[in-house]
Amino acid sequence: MKQDIRRACIIVLDSLGVGELPDAADYGDGGADTLGHIVDKVGLQIPHLRKLGLGNVSGAAGGRLAVESPEGAFGRFAEASEGKDTITGHWEIAGVTTKVPFRTFTEGFPKEIMDEFVRRTGHEYLGNINTSGTEIIKELGEEHERTGKLIVYTSADSVFQIAANTAVVPLEELYRVCRIARELLQGDYAVGRVIARPYIIDKEGNRVRTADRHDFALDPPEETMLDKLSAAGLRVHAIGKISDIFNGSGVTTSVHTESNDDGVTKTIQALEEDFAGLIFTNLVDFDSKYGHRRDAEGYAAAIEAFDRRLPEILEAMNEEDILILCSDHGNDPVHTGFNHTREHIFGLFAGAAVKPGTDLGTRPTFSDIGATVTDLLTAGRVATIHGTSMREELLK
Repeated sequence: MKQDIRRACIIVLDSLGVGELPDAADYGDGGADTLGHIVDKVGLQIPHLRKLGLGNVSGAAGGRLAVESPEGAFGRFAEASEGKDTITGHWEIAGVTTKVPFRTFTEGFPKEIMDEFVRRTGHEYLGNINTSGTEIIKELGEEHERTGKLIVYTSADSVFQIAANTAVVPLEELYRVCRIARELLQGDYAVGRVIARPYIIDKEGNRVRTADRHDFALDPPEETMLDKLSAAGLRVHAIGKISDIFNGSGVTTSVHTESNDDGVTKTIQALEEDFAGLIFTNLVDFDSKYGHRRDAEGYAAAIEAFDRRLPEILEAMNEEDILILCSDHGNDPVHTGFNHTREHIFGLFAGAAVKPGTDLGTRPTFSDIGATVTDLLTAGRVATIHGTSMREELLK
């Protein structure tokens, strides 16, 4: 008889892809390999992730990180959705396949939208271009601070981002403006996320983005793993930007994080509580601080920092817990540009009930993760919309 699982903990290492998808070239991402290129350029010392089987995932870093007897179960997951952004990836993990990709505005948002934005918010704007967030505050920060005009920009993802110095535009005003933009960007102009990007000027005179970022997402079009678990009476505890990504749908409790390290600490604190349900954590620094900035050295250091804390996470688990580490898309720091890359994601599964050394192969959708979690936590009473449970392969 398979052991019962009372609680699952999913930690998303945001953007840690493990190699191009077959259609990556259609997205301009031929040859992308986030993990492999970090190993190529910098190298990685990650004994705990390797021990769980990260290097044994099919194609991951060309097998260079593989170990002989992994202690976890491991697999690779292909994206069934169209796109390569955070919302698409997380929604698919939770059981929703996005067949019509979110609209992008890589040439900037049309005049009629921006005119209405100015009318509704009472703020003029600068930018309205496709660029890096860290670069645009360097380029337009001084003018923004002198004029009070908001900095608006986008990327190859479906996002409308608004940057502002909080000494010029207070945080609550920035959030108010973003909520108006969210209301505006619907229908033919719908984007996946409107993102508040507050920044400050530090003691050295550098413009530095703060941890008060906030994402204003669309509602998922269907019920997700989160909705189904909370409807079944289980707690769904969101850590980091998870609640933003799902627009609060299905979330019963949530907590903000300041950094990857803070996200790990708050995950451990949640594991130390006694409840049945799901802990769902996003560690965004891999993506926002290193992938988009094409900083392979910083990305490597962040993976190693997480690896050093992984034993603490495992120690905090009890016999009826399962830990799932995964990614949501790629963001190859060696690739051209500064956008996400369309890649396979990895999945690592650990816990007292998991059969060690189980190779789950390459799965056709990220939703197999959500289907598995829903199956495990409800003992098969509830099924996700999409995906196939891996319960039989995973458990002893």
